Amino acid sequence: MESLLKLINFYDTSFFIAVMAIIFNPLFWNLQSCGWKKNKRKYSRCFGSDQSSNKSFSDCSKLWVIVDVLTKHCMTIAMKAQPRWELMNRAEVFYAGTALIVAGTVLVVSSFLALGFTGTFLGDYFGILLDEKVTVFPFNVMENPMYWGSTANYLGLALIGASPVGLILTATVAAVYKVAIQFEGPFTAQIYRERSQSRKHE
Repeated sequence: MESLLKLINFYDTSFFIAVMAIIFNPLFWNLQSCGWKKNKRKYSRCFGSDQSSNKSFSDCSKLWVIVDVLTKHCMTIAMKAQPRWELMNRAEVFYAGTALIVAGTVLVVSSFLALGFTGTFLGDYFGILLDEKVTVFPFNVMENPMYWGSTANYLGLALIGASPVGLILTATVAAVYKVAIQFEGPFTAQIYRERSQSRKHE
């Protein structure tokens, strides 16, 4: 462990930016949306749109570009900027990384297909709700498969690149996702509970 940490420059600017992007990514939409849930128009105005379905779909697209693409880009730069670890530079580690990327991609893509674009990228925060809870694969196998599939992808990239800083960043991703889930789960449940109550009074 000590030899691993010696290969990581925690003061490198790209590392710091990557960590900040990781923290910003899921916590932004969960914390801010929880704070603005009673004023959805305010949230949509920040992205220059109204509450129509088409405009809300556009909101989701813009939010995804900001938080998801930026995070992946920052992590890639940080991994390339720091040295490889020779202990990881072996065939079995490479194959393990490849397997993780394949598994992670299956989880992410199948989650996307099950949820749809707006279901994946926070459509419920903009008032676009699914008819019912998704229970098909991979949601019948695990909770939050997109989060953990994404984590598997980052770990796979770190292993393939024999990147010590990639391992640290992947651990950071997993920790932040774990915290975000604690906010997202109850908040999403509340959104659908409020809709159910609203329908009963119609």
